[in-house]
Amino acid sequence: MSNSEEFIPYQKRDQTEQEMLERSSSYYRLMNERRSIRMFSDRDVPFEVIEYIVKTAGTAPSGAHKQPWTFCIVRSTDLKAKIRQAAEEEEYKSYNGRMSETWLKDLEPFGTNWQKPFLETVPWIIVVFKRAYELEEGNKHQNYFVNESVGIACGMLISAIHHVGLATLTHTPSPMNFLTQLLERPENERPYLLLPVGYPADDAKVPDLARKGFDEIAVVYD
Repeated sequence: MSNSEEFIPYQKRDQTEQEMLERSSSYYRLMNERRSIRMFSDRDVPFEVIEYIVKTAGTAPSGAHKQPWTFCIVRSTDLKAKIRQAAEEEEYKSYNGRMSETWLKDLEPFGTNWQKPFLETVPWIIVVFKRAYELEEGNKHQNYFVNESVGIACGMLISAIHHVGLATLTHTPSPMNFLTQLLERPENERPYLLLPVGYPADDAKVPDLARKGFDEIAVVYD
């Protein structure tokens, strides 16, 4: 292996098989409680908590370690109001012409519509941008497997949010170009996902849904 002097020892964590089983089952039970929430409390969340959540997402693997993501963390009341207004304009168009009848039918169990008041209720909004390429002194430098890398980071972000007892929703108003403009992002960044982050409302409810079982999502080659 070339340039071996640039490598450092891997800090492994040895666990017994029993410990691995207990930790894996415990983590599954925790994550199986995760639900997408549309009813949020306005209760404050310390910035330090959000900072660690985002730093956790930033530990995700990425193509050639390019880390092609930017997490825009929004607390500004004025900016949240503008994001809601722009998102609702796009969502209204989607619910009234853009979406197919089949799509609208599939959304019925969730009781959702074009109105998104939670975008102003939550204390924080995290908007994830994917960096299509890097710009250095006017020159473009390629990033690799951008969608895959950012998708993994978002999954870790959602997991970290749930881990600390907060809730979120994967919100993708389409098109999302208004986020680029409102957040004044550079030309190499594209909006990928919008996540309201906060405590669920005391009266929050979610659809009575079931997740697919292991045998429905996995194929084992023994």
